[in-house]
Amino acid sequence: MASYLSDKQPNRKDSRQINFRVSEQDYLKLSQSAKTLNMSVPAFVKKKAQGARIVAPKIGAKEAQELARQLAKIGGNLNQLAKHANQGGNVPAQALQELQSEVAHIWQQLT
Repeated sequence: MASYLSDKQPNRKDSRQINFRVSEQDYLKLSQSAKTLNMSVPAFVKKKAQGARIVAPKIGAKEAQELARQLAKIGGNLNQLAKHANQGGNVPAQALQELQSEVAHIWQQLT
């Protein structure tokens, strides 16, 4: 069994590793930039080294959670209206307009 474990290759996407040191001040800058982008420091540095243009998200994590909550609420309302319509009921135009207005409000926050 020991020979089986020693023959096993690590399951990594990339085969080469690069290590380097930075000053505490540089690390704090890298860490802050990575945190702003919701990335790890190694992932951020790798993207920058590859020349990727990294754009900061327009909304923060808390705002994204709130938008997800609002979208879930809208989805529930839409499902109720669809069920009502599929059972032969009449869907009021005002209900559809309210949903459209809520979606437009969320879209405005994202752009």
